[in-house]
Amino acid sequence: MKKLLFTALLLLFWAAVPAQNRQSASTEQTLESQLLKEIASLRREIQGYRHTHDQIIKKVDDLMWHQMLGDISYVDKVRLTGPPRWKPKREGDRFAANPLQFYTYVFIPKDLDRDKKYPLIVLPHSGIHADFSTYYAHIVRELIAQGYVVVSAEYRGSTGYGRDTYENIDYGGLENEDVMVSRDYMLENYSFVDKDRVAIIGWSHGGMISLMNILRYPEKFKCAFAGVPVSDLANRLASHDASYTAYFTAPYHIGKSIEEDPAEYKRRSPSTYAHLLDRPLLIHTNTNDNDVYVEEVLLMIDSLKTHNKKFEYKIFKDAAGGHGFDRIDSKESTDIRFTIHKFLERYLNPPKPFNSEADMRRAAYRF
Repeated sequence: MKKLLFTALLLLFWAAVPAQNRQSASTEQTLESQLLKEIASLRREIQGYRHTHDQIIKKVDDLMWHQMLGDISYVDKVRLTGPPRWKPKREGDRFAANPLQFYTYVFIPKDLDRDKKYPLIVLPHSGIHADFSTYYAHIVRELIAQGYVVVSAEYRGSTGYGRDTYENIDYGGLENEDVMVSRDYMLENYSFVDKDRVAIIGWSHGGMISLMNILRYPEKFKCAFAGVPVSDLANRLASHDASYTAYFTAPYHIGKSIEEDPAEYKRRSPSTYAHLLDRPLLIHTNTNDNDVYVEEVLLMIDSLKTHNKKFEYKIFKDAAGGHGFDRIDSKESTDIRFTIHKFLERYLNPPKPFNSEADMRRAAYRF
């Protein structure tokens, strides 16, 4: 079938080539080479359109942030720099050592007293290639209502910023440093942020970033929450199909499979650093999670137990929503989120903690 398709494309290409060009084509091999180059060029062009589409969607969603939080929060978007790419995109790139630029969202309560100190929530978004969208709007409203300042980095590999940002992906690598840069930016530029009351929270890939940062940089955070976190790449790659592996073997990313370079994948896995935990940590997982399977999170939990680490966790049994069970808007989901806020409250002492689940729902949904 593939040979027939290739032959058909070859004939179509041949028909489209002017006669004088056909006469100059000395061999079928030359024509085949031209066809392959044309296909590669078209594929690249189509991929470019996808990034343009993502950029348009991102600009629309940025307006939605103001619409959904403007009544209670100042909403800003700043541009920062993180470390250079972990490896050059191409040989001889004289700009390979340049720090990478990325955007970061900043949310500040409108009723904040500039003479007081407020806790900071670092909230990295989920998704291997995704962005910080208004999917998180109700969660951010819940945080702002309690008096937290919130920052969220659009770390390398995020969508909505074009091909270069997308292809700068460094899954489990320097994306963590981008998130740390956003944390440090808040402390350096906003005098009302309390350096001793900083937490990192996230779900899925954001949960992975939460784990990596609380494990590797414990002095930077008071506590962490990791919801359905990607925890171990060996387990994850073994349980997912080839399309997931392709994200890592892409030439602009790792470029090798886990079989070819297991050490590279190990250094990108939170389970590798379980022995370093020395800050309060809460982990949530769900038995019917259809993305980050419960077995992967249990591996992280067991790793922490093996090292006799003190932490909290809860395994939810077939909670509605699967992977997003505590991020959706049902009462069951928001009641679960209430317990996350209470965990954070113990260590961060927000100025206006919720008294009940009903208070939290009013803050998030206005009713």
